[in-house]
Amino acid sequence: MARIEKVFLSLPDEIHQDLLGDESFSIALDDCEPGRGRTVLVRAPGTSGASRSVVLKPRLENCSESFTCYIIAHELAHAHLLNGGWGAITCREEAADALAATWGYAKVPRE
Repeated sequence: MARIEKVFLSLPDEIHQDLLGDESFSIALDDCEPGRGRTVLVRAPGTSGASRSVVLKPRLENCSESFTCYIIAHELAHAHLLNGGWGAITCREEAADALAATWGYAKVPRE
């Protein structure tokens, strides 16, 4: 998915280094088939015990570019934050939204 590459390459270098330097980080597309379920292979959590696996749904390709890029950035923010807070923001979802916004991907409604 070209949008994953677009978002990832737009992130600050320290984020690239953090994520790519962790062997437990991965990005995968969910391969759900109606009636058959899904199979997504992800790496085991790192030494922190937090997941750094990002699993995206292929249907994002059918959404607007701004929404898709926001979702990708939001999920990468979760991976970077080890699914935790950011600064004074303790809510994981709010933290991921806030960090993604600093990267230029503010929350947008699904279109």
